[in-house]
Amino acid sequence: MFTGIIAAVGHIAAIEPKGDDLRLRVHSGKLDLSDVQLGDSIAVNGVCLTAVQLPGDGFWADVSAESLQKTTLQQLQVGSQVNLEKALTPTTRLGGHLVSGHVDGVGEVVARAPLGRAVQFTLRAPNNLARYIAQKGSICVDGISLTVNAVRGAEFELTIVPHTLVETTLADRKPGDKVNLEVDLIARYLERLVLGEQAAVANNSGLSREILAQHGFIK
Repeated sequence: MFTGIIAAVGHIAAIEPKGDDLRLRVHSGKLDLSDVQLGDSIAVNGVCLTAVQLPGDGFWADVSAESLQKTTLQQLQVGSQVNLEKALTPTTRLGGHLVSGHVDGVGEVVARAPLGRAVQFTLRAPNNLARYIAQKGSICVDGISLTVNAVRGAEFELTIVPHTLVETTLADRKPGDKVNLEVDLIARYLERLVLGEQAAVANNSGLSREILAQHGFIK
């Protein structure tokens, strides 16, 4: 588990193809790895990866074919900057929100505009994730815990303060760029619970007006 509070921006130092998947060497920048052991989890642009080697200035991690298909890691090149966060501990400050490091889908930056000293971003989520994104709710973008300011269909707005721009890769994001999205854990599990026995039905399309009415949420 993670908090979505980025500890450092690193970069990809090497990429080694391994059949259908690959191995990444990540230079960890200012991230303190003194307490990291082999097998520990580190979030890279919001994707939970396992450290399999610790060369001293960073770590090596394997990326499965599934992760390559479902995230933006497939677009990384040597030199690409990445957001890094170590897994939380029982004594970690939970400054963001609970993040699993399991990316739900890839979104796209639609617009970027200055807003005072901050920057307002408009992002578009995949249609199947839009129902989990709520105004003033939490969302994780490339591993960063952020608050949703407004929602219009599958598009949502984020206001990024100067500190976050400096300390993450968002400073370089522009319209057309792809980003990893992880929706709020509570929203995902709440939907599953409300489905009740319908959750066991294969190819279930999720919540419908009929199911909500059946459980008394609408009349």
